[in-house]
Order: sequence, then structure tokens, then C-alpha cells
Amino acid sequence: MTRMDELNRRQWLGAMAALAATGTTRLSWAGSAGQQQGRVVFVILRGGLDGLFAVPATGDPAFAAARDRFTEQAGAPLPLDGTFGLHPALAQMHSLYRGGELLVVHATGLAYHQRSHFDAQQVLESGGEQPGQLRDGWLGRALAATRRSGLAMSTAVPLVLRGWSGVDTWAPSHLPSPSDDLLARLQRLYADDAALGHALSRAKGVQAEVAAAASAAGDDPASLSMAPGSGAEPRPGMGPAKAGAGDFVALCQAAGALMARPEGPQVVVLDVSGWDSHADQAAPNGALTRRLGELDQGLAALRAAMMAPGAEDAWQRTAVVVATEFGRTVEINGTRGTDHGTGGAAWVLGGRVQGGRVLADWPGLAPAQRFEGRDLHITLDIRSVLKGVLGPQLGLGDRVLGDQVFPGSAALKPTPLWRA
Repeated sequence: MTRMDELNRRQWLGAMAALAATGTTRLSWAGSAGQQQGRVVFVILRGGLDGLFAVPATGDPAFAAARDRFTEQAGAPLPLDGTFGLHPALAQMHSLYRGGELLVVHATGLAYHQRSHFDAQQVLESGGEQPGQLRDGWLGRALAATRRSGLAMSTAVPLVLRGWSGVDTWAPSHLPSPSDDLLARLQRLYADDAALGHALSRAKGVQAEVAAAASAAGDDPASLSMAPGSGAEPRPGMGPAKAGAGDFVALCQAAGALMARPEGPQVVVLDVSGWDSHADQAAPNGALTRRLGELDQGLAALRAAMMAPGAEDAWQRTAVVVATEFGRTVEINGTRGTDHGTGGAAWVLGGRVQGGRVLADWPGLAPAQRFEGRDLHITLDIRSVLKGVLGPQLGLGDRVLGDQVFPGSAALKPTPLWRA
């Protein structure tokens, strides 16, 4: 499972479905050290979420002139403070904010200020400053430094988790189960190949853990099936194939159940495509509104799984970061959407997060206050937020964070995120 390239994808996914039924091979995730360790969930929103749409700055004097058409169409924002609100589709996140478990981060982004999806996603996941500067990911390097375990809820390891061998992948399949005969022949075929034999063994272990976690949560593992037409095919500008947002809720539920287990992975990555919004962005039943609703439901499902009976209140030991590669233009374009920009919004959730506030050194939205006259200025490097999560959650000091996890970023201090 760790090396998807070693196996034919269809055989692999089919084997996963069948192995769920056997469920006899247990997996010890690398670096697992009990239920008290911190957990990290990283959610990548691919396509460039409009931070001003998700977290409108209604108190900014220039907001209404630039965005009132969206507000009229999408509905009144859910209030956060005197300046900011949340899109009405984010009702459960709003409840978490009011309960002090959601921190909103605004005017944040990358050191890279161009507007290419591919390049910006490479920078977001690698943790560098320019595309191609680093070839593996900041979470992979963080796991390598701690020798702990990671899991990608997808069919391939995303860049952010590369750089450490203790990473597995898992995704549900809608393909039919292979026959017992096929499985037996696979095992014989891989008997003399250490790499493939190890991969098959890991696959059996991961699937058994998934089945056990689902059973403990009272769910049927077979219910975690891919929705047909859910967006698994590659999309222009969106990078490689990712699970569609329609699968997100089920994946979050599975991720929460796995991470709540004593021997579960310390780090999980989920990514969702479909956040590009060049046209009809604010349509009440449009794609972006649906994506926000699914994000809201998915994060609520993740939290619920970590607070279920038997989960030992894993939510209190978990930090969830939700981020995208860039924001959008302040002004609405001619097709009632927005174009690629720079500054945007992110969220940090968890039982110990010092939430109920918006973290922003707000630069303003007036034309003279914008980056290159069109975008929200970035006043907080997202790596500072990520350092603030990884330090306490994985036990990493500032030197490791500045030299190994985010090389060359020693001057960038971790953002304080936790309750005293």
C-alpha cells in the first residue's frame, strides 16, 4: 500500500475490498506510541479557495463595494466578530468557533506569489518558497524526524507526506472484490519479491485496521464506497486525481475512527479538489457552496468520530489544519466569479486550540491596500501556523522545524495556537 506504483491499481483496489472481509492481519503503524500522543490532520483544498467568500470581511470599509453582489446571492454571513463572518454553509464550523474550538486565520498564504495552481500546490505541500525548491513534503520530513506514522486517505501518497517510509495510503473502492483464487495467486506471485510482499502485507494490515475502526464505530466498512462520478478523474489546473468532495464526509469519518485507535496513525492527510471558482461563484446551489457544505459536514464527522464512545476523547489531542494554495482576486470578474489571487484564509480546529477568534494582521481591501492592486495582501506566512501545530503535536523544537521541516525558515516563529 505504501508504494502504489508497485501494483496495478485495479488489482490493488480490488484486493482491498476482499481483504476487508478477511480482516485477520493486524498492522502496527510505524512509530505508534499509544493513545496520548498528539494527532495532526491536514486538509488540502485544491483549486484556490476564495478566502473572502468563505470568511467575508464585512467590516472592512471596502468590502461592500467589491463583494456585495456575492453577499446578496449567498446570504448573510454568520458573524464572528466586528469585522469577519463565515459563509452560511459553514454552520457547524461556526458552532465550533463559538465553542472556542475553531481558529480562523486570514490574510495568510505562501511565500510564492504567482498564480499557477500546480506551482502553488507544490510550494504548499513541499514547505519551500519556490516551486521545485524541495522535492518532498513538510509532513513527510516531520514524520521522518520523529519516526512516527502517516496515512493518506487517497490512492497515492501526496507530496506533503513524501520523504518518510512510514506512510501508508487508504481509499475506499467501488470495484468488485477479487476472487479467493486471484488473491491466492497474488500471494504466490509476490512470495519471492520482498518489496511487493511487504506492500501486500501492509495493505492487509491497513485494511484490517480500517475494518476494525469502522466496526468499533458501529459502521459497515463496505459503506465507505466511492460515489460514482465523484470527481476522481484529473481536472485541468487541479493536479492529479483526488477524491471528490462528495467523498469527503465518509473519508473524514474513517480518518477520525482510525486516529482514535491507540495504534492509529499520528498524521492523516485528506485532499479535496474543486475549489476553483471563475464563474457563478455565489450560486446558492452552485459547486462552491456545495463544497463548503461538504467541508463543514466532513469536519463535523471527523470531530464526532474522535469523540465517540471508546475514542478516549481523541479530539482533545488533535489539531486539524485546513489550507489552500492561494486566494482569489478581491473584485468579482465578468462571469460572476473570481480569478487567481494571493492572500486567503485557513482554519485550525481541535479540542485544545485557542479558538473563538480570527487571527489576522488585516491589510485592508481598498485598491491601494491590495497586492498588485488586485489581491488580498499576505501578512502571515502559512508556515508559521504549521510550525505552531507541529511543534506541540509532534514534539518538534524550533531548530528542527526551521532547519529540517521547513528548511531556511528559522526566522519564521511558530504561531501560538493553544490554550494555556
